[in-house]
Amino acid sequence: MINDFIAALVIGLLGAGHCLGMCSGIASAITFSANSTQSKATSFISLILYNLGRVSSYSLAGAIFAGSSSALIIFFGGKEALIYLRIVAAILMLLLALYISRLWFGLLVLEKAGQTIWQYIKPIAQYFLPLKHPVFALPLGFLWGWLPCGLVYSTLSWAASSGSAENGALIMLGFGIGTLPAMLTVGSLTQQLKLTLNHRYFRTVSALLLTIFALHTFYVAIQQLN
Repeated sequence: MINDFIAALVIGLLGAGHCLGMCSGIASAITFSANSTQSKATSFISLILYNLGRVSSYSLAGAIFAGSSSALIIFFGGKEALIYLRIVAAILMLLLALYISRLWFGLLVLEKAGQTIWQYIKPIAQYFLPLKHPVFALPLGFLWGWLPCGLVYSTLSWAASSGSAENGALIMLGFGIGTLPAMLTVGSLTQQLKLTLNHRYFRTVSALLLTIFALHTFYVAIQQLN
């Protein structure tokens, strides 16, 4: 299972450019919204707590989706369904590779679908802004972790095929940790990181690595069906 954890961590690292585009605004707002007189240390604590909440939400989603799919498969007695879920995950990884390489943006359809749930969560999340105390960054991050994101959904589909709630949580934990280096940057450093992560060469290499991983996952799943 440790291999899946590492692979998910790498996916989080490779998709960091997308994370910065989606969440850097709220991360920057957190560090500056609580109080104009707060120290830099307090701002950084807020950012840490926000990301801790965000990663926790990913792990919980992984546990819920993997646990639910595993229970349904056991109930209906069809272990092959897990293999089919792996195939779906491989396809979504390929779509993610196309998205990162900017060759095709079909993955945005998943993000639009997630807006149905997000419209109910967003007002609750916005209740914590501006931050009155750093501790409120934790629930804010937990709620903001449910922001519709094709990168998260692609990894979540893989977690759902992991066979147990524990494995699903571990995969999404690895993914969340992989996004941390990008999400813990603020200010000018964030802008420089955005330029690097969105550079054509970085995006191409990331897309190729994701394609290789997707094809490997697909191949293993097909072998298990035979």
